[in-house]
Amino acid sequence: MIHIKPLGDRVVVKPEPAEEKTSSGLYIPDTAKEKPQRGTVVAVGPGRVENGTKIDMTVKEGDTVLYGKYAGTEVRLGDEEYLIMRETDILGILQEEAVPA
Repeated sequence: MIHIKPLGDRVVVKPEPAEEKTSSGLYIPDTAKEKPQRGTVVAVGPGRVENGTKIDMTVKEGDTVLYGKYAGTEVRLGDEEYLIMRETDILGILQEEAVPA
């Protein structure tokens, strides 16, 4: 099995599959599906150096993130599709809200 170790401030994201049907139950044809903008981080680079100072990464493996519609470079390893993008292409980290008891 091949693993990707991103360099610098790059991350590897496994996109979530595109929606197959609408909330009302209608199936969406492949030509009309939106590109996913949400995925799970599977690998993180070491960070970047700016003006001699090392800047650590904010995201970590396992984070669910939102990214721009056309962000990153698509890569296929075996049967799996991944995106490699800079951390700055990530718009935010999704977090579960704790439900008050």
